[in-house]
Amino acid sequence: LLTALALHPGHPVPATTLVDEVWGAEPPADAPGALQALVGRLRRTLGADAVASADGGYRLRATPDDVDVFRFDRLVGDGGRALADGDPRKAAEALDEALALWTGEPLADLPDHTADTARWEARHLDARRARMTAALALGDAEAALPELAALCEAHPLDEPLQALRLRALRDTGRLAQALAAYDDVRRDIADRLGADPGPELRSLHAELLKGERPPAPRVPGNLRARLTSFVGREADIDALRGDLARARLVTLIGPGGAGKTRLGQEAAEAVAEGLPDGVWLAELAPVENPADVPAAVLTALGARETVLRGAGAEEIRAMSDRHGEDPLVRLVEHCAARRMLIVLDNCEHVVEAAAELAETLLTRCPDLTVLATSREPLGVPGESLRPVEPLPEPVAVRLFVERAMAVRPGFAPEEDAEAVAEICRRLDGLPLAIELAAARLRLLTPRQIADRLDDRFRLLTSGSRTVLPRQQTLRAVVDWSWDLLGEAERTVLRRLAVFAGGCDLAAAEEVCATGADTHDVADLLGSLVDKSLVVAAPSAPSGGMRYRLLETVAEYAGERLDEAGDRTAAERAHLVHYRELARTTDPELRGRGQLAAVERLETEYENLRTALRHAVAAEDEHETLCLVLSLSWYWQIRGLRLETRTWSLAAMSLGPDPFAPPVAPAPPLYEPGTAAPPP
Repeated sequence: LLTALALHPGHPVPATTLVDEVWGAEPPADAPGALQALVGRLRRTLGADAVASADGGYRLRATPDDVDVFRFDRLVGDGGRALADGDPRKAAEALDEALALWTGEPLADLPDHTADTARWEARHLDARRARMTAALALGDAEAALPELAALCEAHPLDEPLQALRLRALRDTGRLAQALAAYDDVRRDIADRLGADPGPELRSLHAELLKGERPPAPRVPGNLRARLTSFVGREADIDALRGDLARARLVTLIGPGGAGKTRLGQEAAEAVAEGLPDGVWLAELAPVENPADVPAAVLTALGARETVLRGAGAEEIRAMSDRHGEDPLVRLVEHCAARRMLIVLDNCEHVVEAAAELAETLLTRCPDLTVLATSREPLGVPGESLRPVEPLPEPVAVRLFVERAMAVRPGFAPEEDAEAVAEICRRLDGLPLAIELAAARLRLLTPRQIADRLDDRFRLLTSGSRTVLPRQQTLRAVVDWSWDLLGEAERTVLRRLAVFAGGCDLAAAEEVCATGADTHDVADLLGSLVDKSLVVAAPSAPSGGMRYRLLETVAEYAGERLDEAGDRTAAERAHLVHYRELARTTDPELRGRGQLAAVERLETEYENLRTALRHAVAAEDEHETLCLVLSLSWYWQIRGLRLETRTWSLAAMSLGPDPFAPPVAPAPPLYEPGTAAPPP
């Protein structure tokens, strides 16, 4: 019954049709009653709402993508279209996902399923044939040969499959085997069908006789194969395609661990086909001296010796003669007449040198495009910025689960889905942090990891041994950004840790200024935004910008604030600012500006509660009373009775009630000079 309903997901199926599909030619005597009983059993199994009664029949509450055969069909179609578009890698991913859904004979539970089964078996064969086509296009002929041989043995008259096998033999250097296999196929077709092979096989045979072997697909550049899957970011890659088509310098900016390097490599690979001179990755992270940036890029391109060609060669030779073996001149020589993409990876610590290099290359090499990754913009004219945001929760959970299954086979996320979601949320959706957390599953459960995230810098220390040291632990990632800051930037960043839920510019200027002009804070805050350590977003109530720290950065900044011995002063400045905000907003709650005042207090409520906690912790009765009295009308408007009671009791605990009548001293237990009463 479930199979019969699933073949029509979301649509009502008449009861007579269901009886025919479930029992075939031998229905029970009371078919409607038997069907109704069967529906009841199915509802008890799936849930009462899973099967609905509709239009004299029943309907399975599902979408086509919830049913494996329809999802399989869609994925096979996606793979075929990707092959037609010349994207074998995308085709392989879709077809692999489709084939993973195939676990045996389809529709085996239906009594009369032969015709439908044959149709789906044919579709399955289409999928396997397309996957083998993608494998050959990707240069994986050796790995594809065993499966091709098995398929050809099972389907000896399938000429497209036979052609794929012959191509795989040829591409792996087995020309004699390919010719012998063709003879076997020709004889088999003649014996069974009394015909000759079709045009495709005959044309391929002619190529084999000539010994022709198409050159292996040239993949110019130095992008390396990745060892892990790439999760999500499909929309980002599509957007980057458009950016690289419009602009010659595109910079991916984002916080450490956001996945800029991996996204840049995936995007570069996606556009490589249209670049005859290739895609080249220059890793700048190991470069310590900014003066060495041109030499590092030159080495990455393998361009120590370059043959000059095309227009402008004489001018470049003259430059070279004047500057000797200047790496920058040699780099310009190499790139001047080439159509290529250079990926400048991890530019933040040599940002000025990287900017100068990019500007020089772009002005002298008209067909060159540069994709940079950095924690701050390069600041070159014509630069297009593409922020790399943290992963949204569903994608972050997918990443965690994939990495978790690699370190703990059999990991079942549904056993503690709430803890997994909490981990991803508290780690701000940062891919590196999520991967470090997943690596801890060798030792801890998801709930244990989530409960220990308050000490995340001790917890997340099990990174890959083969990556740069600054990417092996979560602390190292943030340390790298901290080390690139000036002292004034560090002061502002660590003082921002006292805010809860972000702040506006006025609050940041009052709390983060330490003896300097408060207007300097705006510039420093802008620098921290550029360096992806502070997140800036428009605020609906005020129309201005609001600034916040990611939870990981906030915890790190809080540690630095304690180390500097500056927490007391920062919390005092925070308390004063929000006490004044509450005091000056309170009168507006009783006039025409009430709605705007309520909205302002709602926006800043977490900061106001934090200010109250600071005042109570400091046992400052005056500040606590001022805040409680200023917020009392807001609490009444919003119906926050528990807040009113909690904070009023906290204020009362800090001192005696000035309006309470004096209490007379208790009489002594016995008169002085007399014997004490017995115990």
